[in-house]
Amino acid sequence: MADIGDWFRSIPIITRTWFSASVAFPIFGVLRLVDFRNFLLFCLFQIWRPVTATFYFPTGFLYLVNLYFLYHYSTRLETGVFDRRPADYVFMLLFNWICIVLLMIPLIMSVLYVWAQFNKDTIVTFWFGTRFKAYYLPWVILFFNFIIGGSFLDELTGNLVGHLYYFLVFKYPIDLGGQAFISTPEILYRYFPNRRGGVSGFGVPPARRPAAQEQVGGGAGRHNWGQGNRLGDE
Repeated sequence: MADIGDWFRSIPIITRTWFSASVAFPIFGVLRLVDFRNFLLFCLFQIWRPVTATFYFPTGFLYLVNLYFLYHYSTRLETGVFDRRPADYVFMLLFNWICIVLLMIPLIMSVLYVWAQFNKDTIVTFWFGTRFKAYYLPWVILFFNFIIGGSFLDELTGNLVGHLYYFLVFKYPIDLGGQAFISTPEILYRYFPNRRGGVSGFGVPPARRPAAQEQVGGGAGRHNWGQGNRLGDE
């Protein structure tokens, strides 16, 4: 039991909170402690439903697979590209959450898609020992779920929203030297201030493309992604 507790405490705080809620809400529904229909967006809309709908999914094989994706790839993002920058990670989740219309699987897929963009050349192992670059992982999962479940709308929505966030925050302003259209609100830095120290994970922001003129300045508290350094380097 101590090993489980140590493992749980080792999960970074934002992923741990998301993971815990995604375990608790379906269990409440299975045990009939709460009518699962109260978690969904339809039927007498109440203000809590957009939140609970994000954490609820019917238990089964597909639920367990997506729960693993949530834990694995959210942990890697939070301890990698967003290491010591919790406000930026919370903003990414909120942005994707709103764009996705508040559903669980698309939100998980959007996180997985962003991770794959930062780790394009990482070799991942999928079902039956198949190995390929992480860049293709979101689309392999989409195709696989279509084969076993007959639908790919959730996965496609998550991939598109993940691409939208990655393009607006990283690809266009940093890699292509364009204007930043969205940024983390100042209020999130008050509640989730940047931290020093921590554990490095996987992935690095793309290097900024050289430009004739660089704009100087920015909002106080926001992280300037700038040129970027590989995690682990001095």
